[in-house]
Amino acid sequence: MSITDLPLVHPDRKTSRMRPLKAWQHFRKLVADKEDTAQVFHIIESMKGKRSHQQAWDFLQSEQGRAFLADGNDITAMLDDHDRWADCGPETVAATYMSFMKREGLSAAGLVAESYKFLPLEKRHEDLTEWYFNRLRDTHDLFHILTGYGRDALGEASLLGFSYEQNHNPGILFIAYAGARQIKKETGTSAPIFAAINEGRRLGKAAKKLAHMDVEKVMREDLSAARKRLGVGKPETYFRCLEIMRSEGLTEEDFMPPEAQAA
Repeated sequence: MSITDLPLVHPDRKTSRMRPLKAWQHFRKLVADKEDTAQVFHIIESMKGKRSHQQAWDFLQSEQGRAFLADGNDITAMLDDHDRWADCGPETVAATYMSFMKREGLSAAGLVAESYKFLPLEKRHEDLTEWYFNRLRDTHDLFHILTGYGRDALGEASLLGFSYEQNHNPGILFIAYAGARQIKKETGTSAPIFAAINEGRRLGKAAKKLAHMDVEKVMREDLSAARKRLGVGKPETYFRCLEIMRSEGLTEEDFMPPEAQAA
């Protein structure tokens, strides 16, 4: 079956039921075992409300969304095909992205595999809504490049603040602030951690929808030009927090999530 033959919404999909208690239970599991990153996907799934679904449907029925569906490009395969970007200059998004992924030991396919730990094939809905939510997942590491947020715990939390204003899933905002609270608790830093999350939200609200970008086009742009065109501002508070934390004697390992340390 072609992607364009799928229904907009599978009849079994729940589109308006948020389960905050379930999200909290999964967060407690994540705190107990920070390497159990599948809990992040559980939290996000538990808090998908009507607003995030409506954004998916609006995009899927837009001219741009229909064009992306017709193209049939696999974003995961595209991003992991580093030979595809071999002709891109050193200042491009592609070059920065490939360097980042190599340095961190990451792949777009790896993120997909991680998400499937909590949602195996038999539990997924075959519809266009799923295609859209997969697009949000598959562009996550590209968000890191375009925003400048690192993979440290605060960078991930701040990026979630950014992503919430882009995608409107309360589960993402829950993880962002809960993560900030955990950083404060574990490091005792004087850095304005919550201000960094709020800054991420402001930047996310001001920027164009990054999940709606033409990935091929963006990858070939110079990074500075792409940020300007997409309206992505610099996260000054986040970088200031990192400086403060280092000045307090905190090392990279003190504010890196375990999965990043292991990469």
